Amino acid sequence: MHTGKNMSAAQTTTPRLHPDTLKQLSPQVVQPGYARTQLKSGIVHLGIGAFMRSHLAVINETAIQASHKPEAMDWGIVGVSLRQPDTRDALIPQRGLYTLAIRDADAAGDPRQSLQVIGCVHNILVAPENPQQVLEQVAHTDTRIVSLTITEKGYCHVPATGLLRLDHPDILHDLQHHDSPRTAIGFIVHGLHLRMQASKSPLTLMSLDNLPSNGHLLKKLTLAFANKVDPQLERWINENCKFPCSMVDRIVPRTTPADQQSISAVLGVTDAWPVIGEPFIDWAIEDDFACGRPDWNIDGARFVASAAAWETLKLRMVNGTHSCIAYLGSVAGWHTVDVAIAQPALHACIDALMQREIEPTLPALPGLNIADYRASLLKRFANPALAHRTQQIAMDGSQKIPQRWLGTVTDQLSAKRDISLLALCLASWLRYLQGYDESGQTYEINDPLALTLKDQFNPKPALYADKQTCEQRALALCSFEPVFGPMGKMPDRRLVAAIGHHLYILNTLGVVQTIRQLLNQPAD
Repeated sequence: MHTGKNMSAAQTTTPRLHPDTLKQLSPQVVQPGYARTQLKSGIVHLGIGAFMRSHLAVINETAIQASHKPEAMDWGIVGVSLRQPDTRDALIPQRGLYTLAIRDADAAGDPRQSLQVIGCVHNILVAPENPQQVLEQVAHTDTRIVSLTITEKGYCHVPATGLLRLDHPDILHDLQHHDSPRTAIGFIVHGLHLRMQASKSPLTLMSLDNLPSNGHLLKKLTLAFANKVDPQLERWINENCKFPCSMVDRIVPRTTPADQQSISAVLGVTDAWPVIGEPFIDWAIEDDFACGRPDWNIDGARFVASAAAWETLKLRMVNGTHSCIAYLGSVAGWHTVDVAIAQPALHACIDALMQREIEPTLPALPGLNIADYRASLLKRFANPALAHRTQQIAMDGSQKIPQRWLGTVTDQLSAKRDISLLALCLASWLRYLQGYDESGQTYEINDPLALTLKDQFNPKPALYADKQTCEQRALALCSFEPVFGPMGKMPDRRLVAAIGHHLYILNTLGVVQTIRQLLNQPAD
């Protein structure tokens, strides 16, 4: 990734994207059409990564652009990097401006893109450098919403139970260091403590992460932490703050140096860190705000009474299949989602997984044609312009699997329905954890529990293709409480047997032949 600090010499001779260089851009590049200097900081966003800049900020930009009311300028965004200064270093020299590239393919299959400069992010803070500044921003009276995209592991909780990990080193630190927290939960609670002591104005806390009932989870973790700080603070938060649940959906691949260079070339100025997204965008959010909100429903958001059904749809159909593609694709050596889903065996597998084992578990969603939704999702995965890397999606499996697969597994088992393809998903994760693909190329396991997973599930490589060893690894997985939670106390025998069998076949025949055997397709 190129940032303001590591651009090449050739790039530094080109003017930077900046309010002063906007007039140099092509008329085809959409630009902010409002006075950015009048923006107030109504939103503080923790975790200013690519997804937030391709989703929330884009929908917020549309709301500001479309409104002719003065109060629309109340909703500028202050982004907060919780770990690294790279986003700040790239964007602050650009006064927060960056480019969104929407990419897909035309009717002939040729890649195409449209560009928009986003202007509503007008400041970026780096939490480790000045934590007090972040806390004061949360407490500031201009701030009315604190939103989060910190990934599943950023919540410092046990995914299988939803409980705050009070033994987490960073949580322990934050309980002792009120003025210099490290975690999002720590910044929220200590910032709210300052807010309670000063203005006492209410606040909305809004998770945009792929977690079931993400607002309820955020509230649960916030109150648990606040109770340890000050029970009075816990009561004040419970009475004055809102935690709406939401479902967010847009495929956002990681920006590469080649992306940065090509987008800058089209712009005619250097953007140190553009972002990429697909044309599709969706957001179902509960209309439950403590102190107002932007008019996000102008384009992209749907305000709903309850987001639960939409969350289930997204987690199981989109995220669940995405993870299956990621693990099988990584093992087979298919490095991007579009390449993976173009393989006839995997395309048939994902289609069957949705129809046979996921769709029967979905709640009623009036107005949704599930067949059309499935078809559109397969088309989104096939978008050749995104080059979404399977290894990127494969990260943090121990944090993602409980919400992406296990609810579906539980529902299918309870109804005594088929779980063979869901078992393949779990077997594919175990196969992925072996750390090498079918051509022998090794890769890093990027997971908060990487060392534990290696100790728990990986015997000597010579035993990977031993049937009994595969069955033992399946039992160890289904008994692993950090992922399976209460399910791990009494592993389901049918599930264990299916995972063990699939793992053995994956190790002996490979991904394609395993899928063909499962779907009763003829082998090569």
